[in-house]
Order: sequence, then structure tokens, then C-alpha cells
Amino acid sequence: MIVTGMLAALAAAPHAVMAKAELPGDPNTLITDAVIRDVREWLANPVVELSINSQNRLRKNMTQVEIDAADQQWLAEREAEDQPLVAAILTNPLSSYLTQIQARSGGLFAEIFVMDALGLNVGQSSITSDFWQGDEGKFQNTYPNGPDAVFIDEAEYNEDSDTWRSQLNMTMSNAQRQPIGAVTIEVNLNELARRSSQ
Repeated sequence: MIVTGMLAALAAAPHAVMAKAELPGDPNTLITDAVIRDVREWLANPVVELSINSQNRLRKNMTQVEIDAADQQWLAEREAEDQPLVAAILTNPLSSYLTQIQARSGGLFAEIFVMDALGLNVGQSSITSDFWQGDEGKFQNTYPNGPDAVFIDEAEYNEDSDTWRSQLNMTMSNAQRQPIGAVTIEVNLNELARRSSQ
């Protein structure tokens, strides 16, 4: 009876409404040139370029039909027990490196993934919703626009973490400054603003 009464009292109590985290500022202001320089430093690790170049060689003759089929395979595998494509990407050396970078960021980076010249995932710190990014702004506003292209996307609220996030997207280039792919880093804007204010 006591437990039932407690449950009834809890049910009758007004629900506390959690305040939504405030957007700490414009992503284009928060993600400064210094932040981008820091990102470029850890992207200079040889495993990044080696992995992109390897996949570019492997997939250079893929048709759009084959790309779409691979993307559909990825979507299907996300819900399946058998995940050969997903596992091949998530367990490769580049994904291991990106996972370490995300872990060491202390909550600053929510997700990191690298794409090849077709916009297909090469490595990632966590499983993405799709395998092909070539039809999205993160790829279309970077890789085709040259070695120095940077595209900072609009801020989006993440309900699970009660934070605002924005994707920093950049072209990946080789030593000869030829574009070879692209990268997306999802930045926790609330954490970035906190660090910037210290």
C-alpha cells in the first residue's frame, strides 16, 4: 500500500520541464580558424591519407548504380545481425584512429567521418545513418570546391545530449594539394563555447 501511494503521489506531481540548452552562438563564429587548424593537425596523420587513397583506388570505377546499392546495403545492415560492410569500415585503422580522436576530445567532437572522392565513407568514429554522402552538402560544398574548401553547417539541437551541434566539413587533400576526399566533424557547440570562454 505504501508503494502504491508513493507511485500515485509521483504520478500526480507536476512534471518538471527541462530547459532546452541555449544556442551558444553562430557556428561560423564559434568554429574559428584556430579550431580548424587544430583539426587539420590531427587529420595530417598518415593513416588518413593512406586510407583515402587506398579506397579511391579500390572504388574509382564504381557506377552510380553500384554506389546506390552499397548505400542500400549499409542501411539494411544497420538493422541486421550480419554486417560485413559496416564491420569492414568500423574496424579499419582509420576508424580506430578517429574513434580515439573523438574519445580524447572530451565531448568536443560528437562524430567524425572521412569520405573518399565519391563521397563514400572511408572511416568513422561511430556508425553513420548512410554510407554515401556524395548527395549531401557536407560533400558537395567541399570536395568539388578545391583543397581549401570549408563548409560549416547550420546548428542543430541534439535532444539526447541537450546540446547544440554543427558539422565542420572540409576537403581532404594530398601533399600535392589535390583533393582526394572530405571529412565531417560534428562539433559540440556548447562545449566549444565553454572552452572558448575560459
